[in-house]
Amino acid sequence: MAEKNVVRAAAVQIAPDIETPEGTVQRVLNALDEASGKGANLVVFPETFVPWYPYFSFVHPPVLTGREHLRLYEDSVVVPGPVTDAVAASARRSNCVVVLGINERDHGSLYNTQLVFDADGSLLLKRRKITPTYHERMIWGQGDGSGLKVVETAAGRLGALACWEHYNPLARYALMAQHEEIHAAQFPGSMVGPIFADQIEVTIRHHALESACFVVNATGWLTDAQISAIAKNEGLEKALRGGCMTAIISPEGNHVVPPLTSGEGILIADLDMNLVLKRKRMMDSVGHYARPELLKLFLDDRPAVPLRMASDDATAIGGGSSHETYAPNANVDVADRAPGRDLCRYYTEGRLQGPADR
Repeated sequence: MAEKNVVRAAAVQIAPDIETPEGTVQRVLNALDEASGKGANLVVFPETFVPWYPYFSFVHPPVLTGREHLRLYEDSVVVPGPVTDAVAASARRSNCVVVLGINERDHGSLYNTQLVFDADGSLLLKRRKITPTYHERMIWGQGDGSGLKVVETAAGRLGALACWEHYNPLARYALMAQHEEIHAAQFPGSMVGPIFADQIEVTIRHHALESACFVVNATGWLTDAQISAIAKNEGLEKALRGGCMTAIISPEGNHVVPPLTSGEGILIADLDMNLVLKRKRMMDSVGHYARPELLKLFLDDRPAVPLRMASDDATAIGGGSSHETYAPNANVDVADRAPGRDLCRYYTEGRLQGPADR
């Protein structure tokens, strides 16, 4: 449990600067200053907010998006680099935990990446969306299991997922099994229409109940001028409206403050961390309400790499032959506490079969 009984959280819904990445970064820093000025200990930004979410790929066919895609490459974030340095410095100065969505460039590929900075400015987590959705598959590569990790922050144990990753129940359960107390959710916003906002609300409220955690969710916003500039066709503009549900949800599934569904703003709410235990007393889905001897999850948390040199250690996919050379994520302790715990040992010994396959 977090040391603080109350964590003040902020969920940011603002528009990016779709012309310059520097402009978007400055908006992030300004919002951090504003939120911290209101006492926030945790600030969550929307999905791939820096430099901007690739809305163009949703409303235009791939044959027409080459120029915008290349521009996104040029303006995306290298980690570490000047953008992460600036955000880290702001987090440290503000004494805030920061969850920021970025387009990450790693050589010739882009990724939908979530960054978690602790209040001292250290980068605790860089994770990539494991499966880009629909049009996004033309833009981003896939993440791996190494990012499905809960980290200990100054605000508490925190996990994060982006958008429709919340429809992957096993990804959510991986974080639940690591006992997240606060879940940072991110969606693009300004897409699809009101039905998207309704779906987001259902999704984040359900996760809060099932995980017995707080959910701090941030969605983006586009101005009318930005919508016109991206759509380039009045008939397509409706596809870039609605779909905003910036919200803060309690472990009991309730809105802590009214959600923000239109316009720019910052939601601020005090999270009573005692509610986590109150909910888990009734329903701990990875503890007394679980049946691990019947149902359990295996997470391969090794980084997926395209090349493994013989001189490298044996910790990545494709390497390793003994329990001693590869230890699974230390945060995942459910298997060690449950009947049938040898399942994880079979995998960590480098054998791709479970007990039933022996």
